[in-house]
Amino acid sequence: MDILKEVLSKIKPSKDEEVLIDKKIKDFMSKIKVRDAEPILGGSGAKGTWIRAANDADIFIMFDAKKYAGKDEQLSDVLEKELKRSFKGLERLHGSRDYFQVKEPNFTFEMVPIIKIKDSKDAINITDVSPLHATFVKSAIKKNKKLADEIRLIKQFCKSNKVYGAESYINGFSGYMCELLGIYYGSFMKLVQAASKWKDKEIIDIKNFYKGKNVLMEMNKSKTYSPIILVDPVQKDRNAAAALSSEKYEIFIKKAREFLKNKSIRYFEENRFDAEKLKKDSIVVEIEVLEGKEDIIGAKLIKVFNLIKGKLIKEEFDIKDLGWFWDKGKKAYFYFKIPKDLDNIQIIEGPPIKMERFAEDFKKKHKNTFVKNNIVYAKEKRKFTKAKDSIKNLLKNEYVKERTKSVKIL
Repeated sequence: MDILKEVLSKIKPSKDEEVLIDKKIKDFMSKIKVRDAEPILGGSGAKGTWIRAANDADIFIMFDAKKYAGKDEQLSDVLEKELKRSFKGLERLHGSRDYFQVKEPNFTFEMVPIIKIKDSKDAINITDVSPLHATFVKSAIKKNKKLADEIRLIKQFCKSNKVYGAESYINGFSGYMCELLGIYYGSFMKLVQAASKWKDKEIIDIKNFYKGKNVLMEMNKSKTYSPIILVDPVQKDRNAAAALSSEKYEIFIKKAREFLKNKSIRYFEENRFDAEKLKKDSIVVEIEVLEGKEDIIGAKLIKVFNLIKGKLIKEEFDIKDLGWFWDKGKKAYFYFKIPKDLDNIQIIEGPPIKMERFAEDFKKKHKNTFVKNNIVYAKEKRKFTKAKDSIKNLLKNEYVKERTKSVKIL
């Protein structure tokens, strides 16, 4: 399909880019000197599924399993001490096992301590399994070289439609999930065709670990809340789609159906966020984010966004469009498209008149009441008729102040 070829021409790294990134990573890895440990490249870089303009790399520092048996909690401390000898500006980040970040101009390296294992059963921490994920994906691509490009298309489709990323503040399709879906269905087109018919609790078991069995009964219930159960091919008791929310799942299905009806390149294009343009018909809130770990910052932003959204809905504002944008920089943005102001008077529904006690209490609480269809209603003057005024007032809330560095309406 010409559209997909055109997309690939834009997102697939050129040979020159591959050489440049490969050299950058090798030069960096040559500086990693850690005793009893071996650094290896992970993530999409190791699998050959990265998209053009990639600006980060995951490096796993594999420690000897025998030497560090029972000393799992010491790995991050040991690695930090070793890395400080080679890197300035080393930042320690909290995770299931603390890891480290080094930022260079336009590129970020993350170094994750893991125990070297050959079988997922020997993993002490989920990160220990990551090299096995890379091995599985690379093996599949080796058998079918076209898969790498198909996976790139899947990732770009997810990114453009804002459903990419397993971070807690996104709950979308992880890179590994995109790779497994590509391997299972064989191509981007076959995936979207299948996705257009997906139902809740879709089961995908690449290695048929649960053939003839009910996965939902066999797997731990805490791992089967997601709308897709994607059995990890290297760890049968893990759902690789566990972080996926129903919201992102439904968006993906909707966009897959739309694409099948109108195969346009726009489904692969990431719209550049333009706050000034949005200001013309929407309320735009600019947030200066706090410093800290990406997941934590993102979670705080989502909480503030949901607080504002919930308040607007409660006050009965008609929200035509809303969303938020954060590129992991110092500023984030919320936007709410609310074209109409509200009437000065709000009608509040009370209890049926036959519930005499509750009806009387309602009348005592509200001065101006009336009865319609045997239900008591009250007329109250609204505190805010303009959404902008309501949001401005809410931004003074301590809940908002605790989760942002500064916030204002543009």
